[in-house]
Amino acid sequence: MRGVVAFVAAVVAVGSTFGGATSAPADTTTDSEPAHFLLHGGFDLWRNGGFGHGGLLWSPDGLTKEGFTLKLVLGAGTYRYRAGATEITGRQYLASALPGWRFKDGTIELTVFGGLDLQQHRFSPDDPGNRLRGFDIGARGGFDLWFEPMPAALMVTTSVSASTIGKNIWARAAAGVRAFDLWLGPEGVYCGDETYRQLRFGAHITGLRTGIFEWSAAAGWVTDSDRRSGMYGRLGVLVRK
Repeated sequence: MRGVVAFVAAVVAVGSTFGGATSAPADTTTDSEPAHFLLHGGFDLWRNGGFGHGGLLWSPDGLTKEGFTLKLVLGAGTYRYRAGATEITGRQYLASALPGWRFKDGTIELTVFGGLDLQQHRFSPDDPGNRLRGFDIGARGGFDLWFEPMPAALMVTTSVSASTIGKNIWARAAAGVRAFDLWLGPEGVYCGDETYRQLRFGAHITGLRTGIFEWSAAAGWVTDSDRRSGMYGRLGVLVRK
């Protein structure tokens, strides 16, 4: 069942990470009423799969404040893999509820989270040997880090998400320089489990604003331990309320 868990890990974590948007710091503009909700959505595509997601972050004291944060993620997607000589199409549905805590110190913002992870997998044709077949309840945990070593000029961000379902892990690191009122720079993504690994290297755009919407996008090259490679693309949008 090579290739299944890792693609799931890659796209599950876009719910935490569709380009760093949910790990980005809260808007620093001063309003009479600070934002408490961050609503996000997006999709991720590559040659062997596609995934869409949506969710929210809720901070009762405000997105600019240190304190309790709740992350909710919903998603669904498809992916392909080979079981022997048979090509299988998998369909996955997920939901995660992840309470956490945001820490702030100057230009460093760290959010640590952990909670419930629900996943449903269906296969066509059916694959009885796939341990992800059916419905699973597990735990998910991780963190989002945002750091501006040169405030409003240079940023570094890292996100990690791991689930007990399939024992997978997803990690993303990116850097960016401030230009044209948004962040531009390279990114790298790793995901995998005990049988499969995937690496992505590309470039991202984060923080493009149109009205109340903030957009992020990324594109680059993906390769995996099944010796499949190709282009990937990701698009995300968020709104603060």
